[in-house]
Amino acid sequence: MHVFITGGTGTIGTAVVAEFTAAGHTVSALARSDASAAKLTAMGATPVPGSIDDVDLLHTQAAAAQGVVSLAFPNEYDSAEGLAAAIEQESRAMTALGSALVDSDRPFVVVSGTPWVQGRAALETDPLPLEGPVAGRARSVLAALALADRGVRVSAIRLPRTVHADGAGGFAGLLTQAARQSGVAGHPGDGAQRWPAVHARDAAVLFRLALESAPAGSVWHAVADQGDRVIDLVEVIGRRLGLPVERVADETFGPFGPIFAMDQPASSEHTRRALGWEPTHPSLLADLETIEP
Repeated sequence: MHVFITGGTGTIGTAVVAEFTAAGHTVSALARSDASAAKLTAMGATPVPGSIDDVDLLHTQAAAAQGVVSLAFPNEYDSAEGLAAAIEQESRAMTALGSALVDSDRPFVVVSGTPWVQGRAALETDPLPLEGPVAGRARSVLAALALADRGVRVSAIRLPRTVHADGAGGFAGLLTQAARQSGVAGHPGDGAQRWPAVHARDAAVLFRLALESAPAGSVWHAVADQGDRVIDLVEVIGRRLGLPVERVADETFGPFGPIFAMDQPASSEHTRRALGWEPTHPSLLADLETIEP
């Protein structure tokens, strides 16, 4: 299958491109820079110069592909306004990609985050939140899933708070970055809140399974670690960096502060059973042990 991917050079996208090419699929992927293009070429993919703002380009590339994966998300979200703008950019891109696949029965894989549910682990059947800082992303995913009624084999993969590789990535990566900058391994709240996680290479396998066989309108959880306590993550980060571990204000983490403070474990039991997905790579706590001072 020939697959067009946006976001193919990030932590998740790199693993997805490698997984797809290893499985015999051919890949073309959006490249915002010469460096990204060179990285994609080295992985055996065909770079397509452009950005997710090039909606005509996205539509054309999706129309020519046998399958599409939407992974790109802008990097400028250090403020509430920036996060809202990034979500809007992603939404426009997903609309352009999905509209090219109407009445084709071709696969379209989109992403969001796992939801949070009071008092238990979130399930694949739980709805995404339609209020809060990332509510716009939920609406975009719901609009994409509605394309199942228009002849698109669309599926949504909900990613956990941390998709990691080589000790970096996701919310845990932001904790590490903040620790390096401030000199304190800080945690929001009391640290007892739990975050789900998955290794990028395990997530990539799920993307391939969804591309190849997920039914239209289906939702999946790419969760390997159901919920690591934030205090446990920060203690590893502090030890690896030689920094003290302290509670810090939620505002330290900008627009993500309210999300960082929430207890949000998630289950992938249905995903594993239905698609035969089984994570095999290191857990987040084990991966953080590779952080270099």
